[in-house]
Amino acid sequence: MYIPPLFSALRQTFAEGYTLNALRGDISAGLTVGIIAIPLAMALAIAVGVPPQHGLYTVLIGGSLIALTGGSRFNVSGPTAAFVVILLPITQQFGVGGLLLCTAMAGVILIAMAVLRAGALLQFIPYPVTLGFTAGIGVVIATLQIKDAFGLTNVAPTANYIEQISALTHALPSIQLGDTLVAAITLLVLIIWPRFVPKIPGHLVALAIGSFIGLALNNADISVATIGERFSYTVDGVAHPGIPPFLPSFMWPWEMSGPDGKPLVLSFELFRQLLAPAFAIAMLGAIESLLCAVVADGMAGTKHDPNGELLGQGIGNILAPMFGGITATAAIARSAANVRAGAFSPIAAIIHAGVVLLAMLFLAPMFSHLPMAALAALLLMVAWNMSEPKHVIHTLRISPRNDVLVLLTCLSLTVLFDMVLAVGVGLLLAAGLFIKSMSDLTDTASVSPDEHDIPDLPDSVTVYAIRGPLFFGAAEKALSVLRKFNPEIRVAIIDLRAVPMLDMTALAALSNVLNDYQKNDIGIIFLGASAKVRQKMHRAGIGLSHSKISYVSNFAMAHKRAQSWLDADAGVEPSTLDDDTASNTNPPTAQH
Repeated sequence: MYIPPLFSALRQTFAEGYTLNALRGDISAGLTVGIIAIPLAMALAIAVGVPPQHGLYTVLIGGSLIALTGGSRFNVSGPTAAFVVILLPITQQFGVGGLLLCTAMAGVILIAMAVLRAGALLQFIPYPVTLGFTAGIGVVIATLQIKDAFGLTNVAPTANYIEQISALTHALPSIQLGDTLVAAITLLVLIIWPRFVPKIPGHLVALAIGSFIGLALNNADISVATIGERFSYTVDGVAHPGIPPFLPSFMWPWEMSGPDGKPLVLSFELFRQLLAPAFAIAMLGAIESLLCAVVADGMAGTKHDPNGELLGQGIGNILAPMFGGITATAAIARSAANVRAGAFSPIAAIIHAGVVLLAMLFLAPMFSHLPMAALAALLLMVAWNMSEPKHVIHTLRISPRNDVLVLLTCLSLTVLFDMVLAVGVGLLLAAGLFIKSMSDLTDTASVSPDEHDIPDLPDSVTVYAIRGPLFFGAAEKALSVLRKFNPEIRVAIIDLRAVPMLDMTALAALSNVLNDYQKNDIGIIFLGASAKVRQKMHRAGIGLSHSKISYVSNFAMAHKRAQSWLDADAGVEPSTLDDDTASNTNPPTAQH
């Protein structure tokens, strides 16, 4: 059994030699990305329906473990926006405990994928599918932020997107001036700041300005909701606002609160209900982490180990929930920032987790003053960047019609239903359209002998050329031409030089055609079949019971073979083939 390598990225780094300059680069990158990750981790945790500290726990435990054990030197893991559409329904239905248990189950699936070497298979997911569901996720995330951005009240959780839009519309009269003003200014800073001061992370400046405005408005008796008002923690029976300034303790996921506020009760039914979302989490985590690794490799000129990365992602997602961490995966934006900031090894990602740790221990009281509207504005910006509207529009303009259909289908299903359905339908639709396109490339046509410079070919000999792959989607269409034979035809030459492959469906259809030819005493000459195609035909017993079947390599030999059969049928002494290729071109079991 294949065992994926542990610590593959770390071992690769030290094998190249780890210098003092490399350490400086890792420290600089770790500090930069850590500062970026703090508000994002809290905002994304809130977006999936859990207290903000769970996002920080995810970075602290999951991010460091994945970096340590994974296969990418530059991936930075933690909560990502892509998971919001999957995790939020889990939290609403099963509570925090159900979410953490589902995350651990997804970790087990990721390890299984690593053992099965599934890392290379994920490259076969079509780009329109990926672009479609990521754009759809961006739309959903943006919609989820409207409530906090405008300070809306009485917006109950809904089961689908249409109901959510309806609930937000009905709640618009409850809009709060303070929250709206904070969200608008924060969003404006997020848009403008990177254009003028790109070296300083814009979201930090935006959140600082948003927090200052929120504090000023609260002092002016204009209400602005903050993290401290929304969330609290308990120590020795005393509730405190904001997030706890201490490390998380070990706790089994099912000991966390369920939807009713009580610990979960483990049962087969619970695992059955969580299996489908766990598989969805694992698939999305694998896609995002490996895509992120490819992007990072392209920026740094390195090469990651896909199965090693899946193993690291699995380990991180199994252990993080035991300390309150939610689902973690590699984040493209943070990983790209990591590379640009001078990272050399996974140590940069470990340092970024250390920055989050220090922030938890020493800055937790400050976090309680962050306005919810400012965090909503931050996620609106994340959703915009994730959906890539300019890229989507450009893709729609230049892509073939089939790809456009797949993209729009995935986008619509992600928004209206869920990502799992979108990806499943998208893959099926893409596969179906691909099969249709490949089948259109395969055809069979009657060929004039003049095209091959074969003079004086008897009228009782016909030539067919099959072009393209013979598989289940094209076999029946291509071979149907062979069934329309003229009763006067005694020999059929079938040109297979342009057939790169054939499958079992094609073999079965071809065998039926040959049986029809045998009943009518028509000889078959297969011309120019590749070694692989001939091998498959021989294994399938094509022509074993046929008295007149031959495999030849060129038209001259086909002409001689056909003439010898016609002479034999006419009672004339058949001419022999002039070359010694007859034994090589005919199947050993066929009779001639």
